[in-house]
Amino acid sequence: MNYRTLGSSDLRVSEIALGSWLTFGVGVERAAAVACVAAALDAGINFIDTANVYGRGAAESFLGEVLATLPRHRYVLATKVFFPMSETDRGLSAAQIRKQLDDSLRRLRVEHVDLYQCHRYDQATPLEETMAALDAAVHQGKVRWLGFSEWTPEQVRAALALPGSRFVSSQPQYSLLWRAPEAELFPLCAAEGIGQIVWSPLRQGILSGKYRPGAAPPRDSRAASPAMNAFLADKLDDGLLTRVQRLRPIAEELGLTPAQLALAWVLRRPEVTSAIIGASRPEQVRENAAASGLRLEAGTVARVEAALAPP
Repeated sequence: MNYRTLGSSDLRVSEIALGSWLTFGVGVERAAAVACVAAALDAGINFIDTANVYGRGAAESFLGEVLATLPRHRYVLATKVFFPMSETDRGLSAAQIRKQLDDSLRRLRVEHVDLYQCHRYDQATPLEETMAALDAAVHQGKVRWLGFSEWTPEQVRAALALPGSRFVSSQPQYSLLWRAPEAELFPLCAAEGIGQIVWSPLRQGILSGKYRPGAAPPRDSRAASPAMNAFLADKLDDGLLTRVQRLRPIAEELGLTPAQLALAWVLRRPEVTSAIIGASRPEQVRENAAASGLRLEAGTVARVEAALAPP
């Protein structure tokens, strides 16, 4: 496993991070989830990403229990705040940040998180209030570093113009099938010392090649799970799945799986610090972790991108 420094922070994180959206405490049975965490640690993954809203605290509680026996320095822990936890608890107000952070620390069974991220931008709260509350959390020792997820470049610039603790990470969606951050977000963040922790680098498993055109999803896949397929069913277009299958021979030539090829493509960018994977089985973790350290030649990158280009 290779490691990279996250933005201007002192955090050294694995190129592959283990995520918990729609999996731990939600769609994956406990024994399998425990095995996934163990496989990640064995593979050298030290970066674990979660959020208070994942399973309404269930993912954090699961990770808190599983990680409790490990020395705190063995893992870098990131969580997030913004989405509703109840009818009244949501957003990035100072009161909500204080409350949700304390609740997250309790569920995670830690005294601090290494990275605390604004899960989205809060239009209902003044940015000055949000940033002041986050800065206070840093000074209280409850948070080491700050990040955001899916903020616009304009919102990022506004936050950077304020005094206090600065963002060191951005968490955008990024993959061969979603390249929007390349245009403006990546250059802005690179200039400001903000690293990218990208989510859905396999487009919820589509880029693994497991979903084939004209065929039902595999029984053990996310698309076949009612608990995990809410954001996936409308993406399984036969035309797209046909193009994804073109990656298979390219991967085979390199001795890789399609998933490893897609992850290596993401990690080729110097702006990307880590790619978050989800998993329901430990063998998926091991396969994806093996993408760390892979380097793709320019010709291979061109072939991969051409294979996915729509007609």
